[in-house]
Amino acid sequence: MKEVQGEAKTVRELLGGRKYAIDDYQREYKWKSKQVSDLLEDLSSQFQEDYEESHERSEVAGYGRYFLGSIIVSRRNGTDYIVDGQQRLTTLTLLLIHLRHLQGNVRRPSKVDDLILSEKFGAKSFNINVPERNRAIGALYRGESFDDTDQPESVRNILSRYRDIQEDFPEDVAGEAVPYFTDWLKESVYLVEITAYSDGDAYTIFETMNDRGLSLAPADMLKGYLVSKIKDPKKRKEANRKWKAISESLLELGKDEVADFLKAWLRAQYAQNIRKTQRGAKPRDFDRIGTEFHRWVREHSALIGLKASRDFSDLIHKDIQSFASTFKSLRQASMRPVPGLQEVLFVGDMGFTLQYPVLLAPLRPGDSESVINQKTRIGATFLDILLARRIWNWRSIAYSTMRYTMFQIMREIRRKDPGELVEILTGRLNKDEETFSTNETLSLHSQNRWKLHLLLARMTDYLEQNSGLSSHYHEYVATEVKNRYEVEHIWANKPERHKDEFPHPNDFEEYRNRIGGLLLLPKKFNQSYGALAYEDKLEHYDAQNLLARSLHPSCYRRNPGFKRFRKETGLPFRSHTEFRKADLDARQKLYQGIAERVWDPARLESLLA
Repeated sequence: MKEVQGEAKTVRELLGGRKYAIDDYQREYKWKSKQVSDLLEDLSSQFQEDYEESHERSEVAGYGRYFLGSIIVSRRNGTDYIVDGQQRLTTLTLLLIHLRHLQGNVRRPSKVDDLILSEKFGAKSFNINVPERNRAIGALYRGESFDDTDQPESVRNILSRYRDIQEDFPEDVAGEAVPYFTDWLKESVYLVEITAYSDGDAYTIFETMNDRGLSLAPADMLKGYLVSKIKDPKKRKEANRKWKAISESLLELGKDEVADFLKAWLRAQYAQNIRKTQRGAKPRDFDRIGTEFHRWVREHSALIGLKASRDFSDLIHKDIQSFASTFKSLRQASMRPVPGLQEVLFVGDMGFTLQYPVLLAPLRPGDSESVINQKTRIGATFLDILLARRIWNWRSIAYSTMRYTMFQIMREIRRKDPGELVEILTGRLNKDEETFSTNETLSLHSQNRWKLHLLLARMTDYLEQNSGLSSHYHEYVATEVKNRYEVEHIWANKPERHKDEFPHPNDFEEYRNRIGGLLLLPKKFNQSYGALAYEDKLEHYDAQNLLARSLHPSCYRRNPGFKRFRKETGLPFRSHTEFRKADLDARQKLYQGIAERVWDPARLESLLA
């Protein structure tokens, strides 16, 4: 092997004024919402340990450092090719773009432009230079929308992960803290850059560092500890075999699933406390389980009930086996429709990864399958209602915002019977000060488009199912289809048409974005009719989903199922031959009424029947 260099570098040193390329045969950018959520949580938690509002910017230099792993670069012909680390570097670039926009009106922003792109001979190019991605990255950089129709997988994922960063960026790092956080990210977050001078050496290092066993080291160490405490050699061998079978089953879902399961299970069943959100606060059970669960179990063996040899064996054969099976079922239900577990899918579509420890918290190892399903549905329904209310009231559902509340709920519902579970969770919902009636002006903006898409999908699907039609929810939220559904405005972006009611274009834009003026429609519909006046596209609404059709008079002359639903619910449906300010106000009230029915807390009580 030729010379290989390894050096710890800050984000600024890695990205500032440097250029990276990625070979065509390298894998796509494939990070999912979970990886972005984890990164944001890790970074914000580390930053919050030192940040105080009273600090001067200069004090950030003394904040704690954070290690983000390593990247492997093959340097040939004067160009650095990323062999390993493109997921992190691409995501860091997206985060830096978001931070750039957040600081648009800050008096002394922390500059990030040279970490994103650089200029040479008058031509600007991105520091991570992948031609097929540059147009999309450029649109994000300029704050413009980008149509991902027929785009490669990497481009679609980049746009989706940027949306995740917009929606999930921690509230406690926003506002006045953004320049401080950006300074810290640039100067105190490190990666080790390993540079090889031949592709062969670079890939040898890559294969060595990405061996499957290394990525599961904490889980392997936990297994080693538990199995070693079983005195009977035969039982020890059986426990080892059982652990292997459990791990292989979870690995069918992804390489991180074993560790994710262990974290969710231990937090759900055993975590007693959580780090306070203040400077100098020490990591507690919830936090340590997230970073070093293998050590935490050793230190808290008595809490878990591990005393005699038999306890260690039972933990693997009963508890871990049972909870791992449930966890796998939940993960599968969060990714595709599973009869009886649709609420898990709804919460999964919101990107809410904290649902797994919450759903595991009320379970007991001896629960029957029917009891597990019942408790799961109760917990997922509660989360579905809670999250929808928060979205409706402009509240964040990001991990960092919700972790403390979810931890409290986990402790409160731990190992409860279904009846107790419903009583506790209904009580929490009834104490909420913010419901669907507390925000009459919910509207679309750049950071909540997907969340409103999900709300509209649920409301449209609810209306159709309760009118005797088939469910189309999966079609409404599918993203990787050509003619996918998108959030569309009833009013075209033509303020001049509405000057009699909105003399100022900004007032028109604010009203136009209200949820009552939105529909879910196929992409091609908007391309064909979106710019038309309302009266000209009303006839075309009559051929779309029922929520769109309800604008047209003919919807009230047929559709017996819809007429029955309208009569039973008393919801203020009516046709609109024109669509003025008063009409949008009426639809806003209608949508509010639909939402109150879709996310009615009475759903919890019905699950006890």
